[in-house]
Amino acid sequence: MKQVIRSLGVAAVAAHALLALAAVAQEAPAVLGNYLALGTSARGQMVVVEPPKEINRYVAKVEEAARADPAWFKVYSKSAKPGIPLPFHEKLGLSKEDYADYNKLWDERKMVPLKDGNVVVRLEQSKPGEWMIRVSGKGAPLSLLRYQQGKDVVKSPNGELARLKDIDADPRSILGRWTGHEWRFQEEDTLGKIKENFGIGTLVGTKWGILVYRLQETSSTGKLLFDRSMVIRFPMKGK
Repeated sequence: MKQVIRSLGVAAVAAHALLALAAVAQEAPAVLGNYLALGTSARGQMVVVEPPKEINRYVAKVEEAARADPAWFKVYSKSAKPGIPLPFHEKLGLSKEDYADYNKLWDERKMVPLKDGNVVVRLEQSKPGEWMIRVSGKGAPLSLLRYQQGKDVVKSPNGELARLKDIDADPRSILGRWTGHEWRFQEEDTLGKIKENFGIGTLVGTKWGILVYRLQETSSTGKLLFDRSMVIRFPMKGK
């Protein structure tokens, strides 16, 4: 009888431990868990942003102006907000009427799903204190990232991505208004420079969550050696 009681006691302790572990596994950090339900697959899409094709004639004019005076264009571009149309300037090669039409076309841009870009997105706990977003198909490289909760960093094969200021994007930015969180890794040596960014958030006013990723490598002379970017939208939990 004592042996039976001891066995029952051990079983009870083991069951309690398993329940405790399960409870821990269900507590996803808010920076990820606000958008994805732990252990639940969401069907997502890789997307690109496309304005109407008519905008290309204005883009060509600006590119021509940039080639005519690259030094000025470099300085002027850096003074503007990233990701939104440059403020008007006579040296952009556009008349005021051109510029107004360009902005109108820009505001008509849409997110378009990529062909064969359907993916499955799933938040998982890879080990205690560490989380991953498993993505299938063309989004599989994101599955290599690990969010380390204690340090609030995202670890990739390149190194640790440090947490940046939370995102509240301008409505006229490439992706429209979205809010969320971002991390970045940056390293430079005599051979070149590597920059890696990862973001997660929501497209404001929609049902969509969003994953944004970019990895760039440039040589010491500034030549682009590698550039991978992806934007994945997925239905947020509870939407």
